[in-house]
Parts: sequence; structure tokens; C-alpha cells
Amino acid sequence: MQARLDELDRHLLALLQANARAPTAELARQLKVARTTVVARIARLEREGIVAGYGLRLGEAPEQAAVRAFCALSVQARDASAVIKALERMPEVEGAWAVSGESDYMVLLRCATPKQLDDLLDRLGQLEGVRQTQTSMVLSQKIDRRAVGN
Repeated sequence: MQARLDELDRHLLALLQANARAPTAELARQLKVARTTVVARIARLEREGIVAGYGLRLGEAPEQAAVRAFCALSVQARDASAVIKALERMPEVEGAWAVSGESDYMVLLRCATPKQLDDLLDRLGQLEGVRQTQTSMVLSQKIDRRAVGN
């Protein structure tokens, strides 16, 4: 069953996405509601599966890989699950999304060097079932709604 989210729920979710460790008193202050309201809303969102969990997101350490790219993959339908399994085994794959349009998947890649990215793209293109790839290098990030402190 699709849960209905009101404006308060959406605002609370945005605050939690920005900082999942924010104290409920601080959330209540920002939302201009009682702390007990925030506690009850979070409990309901968790119970209904809208909030599936809380995790850790690593920052950009200088030693981390700095070359990022989006790669659109077109795959044979019969090989789609095998392609996803192969992507899961590649540590350079930050995320993969099924998309509509000319491509089947959009994959976010992170590599240490352009050479490593080039080698990875060669490997992706050789995966059984991959028909075509199209890659765009990330030059800079203009918006990050996941950033802490927003």
C-alpha cells in the first residue's frame, strides 16, 4: 500500500537525508512542531518502510579516486541480470539505475585515473550482453542534496 506523505513528512525526510543523526529536538525546531510529533512521524515512516534504514556516507578524502563518469548501458534483455551481477563485483561502480529511454541502465563509475576509467570502460563493453555504452565524464557537481549541513 502506497503511504501518503504530507508536506511535514516530506520536509522531515529531506532533513533526515541531509543529516540522519540530527537530534529530534533540532528536527522539531526546524519543522516548528513538537518533539513528540517528530518521534511519532519517524516511527511511522520506519514502520511503513519509507525509511528503510540509516547509514554512513564517506566524504571525499584526497586519497580516494577522483575520476567519475556516468555510463549508459544498453543490454540484451536475457543477459540483464548477469550484467547487474557483474557490475556488483566491480568496486569502481558506485551505483546503477534502471532507466527508460534508449539505454537500459545508468551506471556511476569512480576511478583513480583516466587510464583506469578507460580500462574499466573496455571491460564493461566486453561484458556478455552489453550491446552499447555511452560515457560522460563528471566535470563538477553543482548540487548535492545528500550533503551534511544543508
